[in-house]
Amino acid sequence: AMSGTVLLGTPIAVDFWSLRRAAGARLFFLSHMHSDHTVGLSSTWNRPLYCSPLTARLLHRRLQVGVSRPPRPSSPRHPHLPHPTLISRTPPPACPNPCHLPCPALTPRPLQVPMCWIRPLEVGQSHVVGEVTVTLIDSNHCPGSVMFLFEGTFGTILYTGDFRYTSAMQCEPVLRGRHIDRLYLDNTHCHPQRALPSRALATRQAARLIRAHPQHHVVIGVYTLGKETLLVDLALEFSTWVVVSPWRLEQMRLLELPDVFTAEEGAGWIRAVDVAEIRRDTLVTWNTLHPTIAIIPTGRPVKVTHPNIHLIPYSDHSSFAELREFVKWLKPCSVIPIVKGDMCQVYFQEYLSSAPQVLPDFKVSKPVQESGQQPSQRMGLKPTGLWKRAPRSSGPRGVVYESPEKSTEALEVFIDVKVPQDNCEPALCSKEGCTCCRGDTEELSGEQLGTAGAASVSTEHLATGFAEQYLLTPLNVLKQNSSQTFDQMVEDFFRKGDTP
Repeated sequence: AMSGTVLLGTPIAVDFWSLRRAAGARLFFLSHMHSDHTVGLSSTWNRPLYCSPLTARLLHRRLQVGVSRPPRPSSPRHPHLPHPTLISRTPPPACPNPCHLPCPALTPRPLQVPMCWIRPLEVGQSHVVGEVTVTLIDSNHCPGSVMFLFEGTFGTILYTGDFRYTSAMQCEPVLRGRHIDRLYLDNTHCHPQRALPSRALATRQAARLIRAHPQHHVVIGVYTLGKETLLVDLALEFSTWVVVSPWRLEQMRLLELPDVFTAEEGAGWIRAVDVAEIRRDTLVTWNTLHPTIAIIPTGRPVKVTHPNIHLIPYSDHSSFAELREFVKWLKPCSVIPIVKGDMCQVYFQEYLSSAPQVLPDFKVSKPVQESGQQPSQRMGLKPTGLWKRAPRSSGPRGVVYESPEKSTEALEVFIDVKVPQDNCEPALCSKEGCTCCRGDTEELSGEQLGTAGAASVSTEHLATGFAEQYLLTPLNVLKQNSSQTFDQMVEDFFRKGDTP
């Protein structure tokens, strides 16, 4: 599913790579490298792509897959860790996957985006791109992930992308006291029952679980990008190396993380594997060789298929309480959910600013046309109603850097079931709020517009432009209009459209 958005009334598209559907967009931004944010990127891409320097390096690395190059010399070992050959809890077991060679199905596929189109922008600085000023802000989600602050004739827009809020974000100079017309918000956990602990608290919970199994080896299921901080913290806590695949080790060096990772089998008793390897059959195999527990750090409920699989509520997305704190501090004029189909604005209405809002101008520049496409091919297409669901796309999937909280492919056998309370944090668990005590429903994809169950509005009876403008108007402004005023606005809009 595509998680990107074309910002209405602007020339900007974020994580949106379908030129045919990106009407009016000329400036394309990539927030981070998870696969649901790169859907549509391929060798045919021929526009400048703006992102953080670290995301640019990850993109470049994807272009180098399969290219022969000399091995990188080992960096100095971390001072707190002895040489890996000296570390062992008990004799290491034989690995079911020798050398942890990356399986083709689990290895990120090359994007093959020409390097000339990748334009890194420094984080924390303002840049003028075309007629837009953009500032990149660390989003605290995964390595290289950023928020975008856009400024232009359309007003001021903050696009969070996937982010984990911390109070330190209030110290960002570019955000302090800033008037925000539109806030595009990561609403992955925008529900009162999404009571997630901080990542520091979840890390301590994982450490207690490991100490409770002193004779066990530990396998941690992670995606190809994300949760690196958790692995580093556990390695330093227990003075052991984290064994990873050669492919992942190369990426850890690219990310310039502390040197606590090794590809040497048996060097440490904590291993990081792809989360898809955490299954009942693999746990059975591992435990026939040596007592082993598996940890899945995730903020969503998943199915536990073996008693030695443990869930830790470690999330890279903001909890509901954190989202409320963020919006309350920022005081935007309006909130637009990034995850389509979850209209969460009702939770933030009391925190919205009553200051005048710059509404989008829908008469932006000409749409981008795909290479080789004639203008006549675009003529005669009917506009799609705002509430109408878009057809499912079968375009290229993009780089397989899965998004831990939203990806449903790698963990499809775990979805829609309750999570046992074995690993609950007592101070955080409650009947109403604990995510360990309830099920979850599958989220609508990023390509689906409108609310769940909302009826489609015929484009023959409602002009798309007016619908978009009306829906982007803050509720406190709409409340000032009587029904007669609204009817007059509709009549004026259609009368204006009939004028030659």
